[in-house]
Amino acid sequence: MQVRIGVQNIARELTVDTRQSADEVQAALSDALAKPRGVLVLHDRRSGRVVVPAEQVGYLEISEDEQRSVGFGG
Repeated sequence: MQVRIGVQNIARELTVDTRQSADEVQAALSDALAKPRGVLVLHDRRSGRVVVPAEQVGYLEISEDEQRSVGFGG
């Protein structure tokens, strides 16, 4: 799953490649927004973490992993 995070006042978006499902990512944002000074924490596939203050999240774009073709199309 690939998640793009738009952060307020930052020109570039963050991209996280995660094993979390779309529902888990959405729930993590909802939980973070419900808490005062909450933070959104996403775990990437390389055992790292991305931590963003929830109030600074402008948007999340969640997309499924794309199937990549191998060989020649025809």
